[in-house]
Amino acid sequence: MKIRILAVGHKMPAWIEAGYQEYARRMPPDAGLELTEIKPEKRAAGASTARIQKLEAERILAALPAQAFLIALDERGRQPTTVELSAQLAHWMQEGAQPCFVIGGADGLDASIKTKSDLLLGISRLTLPHGLVRVLLAEQLYRATSLLKGHPYHRE
Repeated sequence: MKIRILAVGHKMPAWIEAGYQEYARRMPPDAGLELTEIKPEKRAAGASTARIQKLEAERILAALPAQAFLIALDERGRQPTTVELSAQLAHWMQEGAQPCFVIGGADGLDASIKTKSDLLLGISRLTLPHGLVRVLLAEQLYRATSLLKGHPYHRE
């Protein structure tokens, strides 16, 4: 299974890139991570948040694989434990699903992406920098797959 992440934003700081790459590198071959960066809309004077979100949503949908199981990250989404996320990954593997996590830009995700999503998932109710969410998501996916493999990385 390939786990895809579509993330609005590019030119991340080196520490974000290094953090993400560290966990992506650790993923097992049967659950590799693939990151696609979506160019954010420019913040021009007078541009409304709704317009920016709509334009970014169009770019997200254009990059979305055809058979993807769409998981939109949103602070109001379901916030599973790592054990629950691990069980969900196992289910997706059994079903042959193609999970695709979407991380919005600075203005968040357009409602059309949330409506189209198969699952709304929250990493935290805190407001987090979107680049940091990449690192946190990659780490949790690594931890969840490690749990499936019986690796001692996860402890309760």
